[in-house]
Amino acid sequence: MNSHPTSLAHMQREMARSVMMPLTPAEEMRRESPEGTSMEQVAASFIAPNSHLSAFERLEIYNRQYWFRVLGALAEDFPALRTVIGARAFEAMSVAYLMEHPSRSFTLRNLGLHLAEWLKKNPQFAGRRARLARDVADIEWAFVEAFDNAEHDPLTLEQIATLDGNSRLSLQPHLRLIELEFPVDDLVLNLHKKEKRQTSEAGVQHPDNEDAPAKLPGLRSKQTWLAAHRVDYSVYYLRLKRGEFHTLRSIRDGLPLGDAIEAGITIARVPRARKPNLVREWFTNWAELGWICAPDLEPSYR
Repeated sequence: MNSHPTSLAHMQREMARSVMMPLTPAEEMRRESPEGTSMEQVAASFIAPNSHLSAFERLEIYNRQYWFRVLGALAEDFPALRTVIGARAFEAMSVAYLMEHPSRSFTLRNLGLHLAEWLKKNPQFAGRRARLARDVADIEWAFVEAFDNAEHDPLTLEQIATLDGNSRLSLQPHLRLIELEFPVDDLVLNLHKKEKRQTSEAGVQHPDNEDAPAKLPGLRSKQTWLAAHRVDYSVYYLRLKRGEFHTLRSIRDGLPLGDAIEAGITIARVPRARKPNLVREWFTNWAELGWICAPDLEPSYR
């Protein structure tokens, strides 16, 4: 009686392993599994042939469609990264990444969740532009999260003013804070605009030399702090000062309000007389942008 669930589970695991196995360079299913088992035998163990296709050929359809879909999804979410390192390098990087982080969610939206961090540990896939590529990946993933993460009711400046140093605030879930080695935000925006123009003209068009990394304007290393946020279903990037960034990050990390402000003010290195006005400027701006919220406070603050 218990054999059927076990057999079904085994069949599902074999199917998943087979479907997620990388394709050959010719975009065909491999004839052998990584362990050396004949894929024709594997396919025949849980798929029946029909009058037109063998078991192997039927399984190959799913294998190819899986990879076409996930590779396409990553390319859609990271168009600037693809341009920066070149299409061929991007595909090799994508396959290697997806082998370590295969799709495990009901939505392809989450495919790139670990890509930026993975790229930091595997810089060889980005070649000479590895450091630049890491920043580009960070920005593009922030775009994905800023676009569809949740939004809470923001606090007004008047509500924030009633709190004390022990209060704990939150940031909007769609607000993403990014610390960059290069000021690549304008580059990413320009590449996104170019990709959008190409897509709107006649589907997705790519130049003949897309395999090679694109020629880019010279960028020197310069520590840059960025916020990605959503307004009326559009994502915007905003550069931040160092102290402002660290205050927001401290709030996000759960520090009491007084400690969060102190962390940012210390790093900002401004004269003592300037500190109160600077903090007031920060919170006025954040309140106008709707960045500050407190979902765990009393309903009267919502």
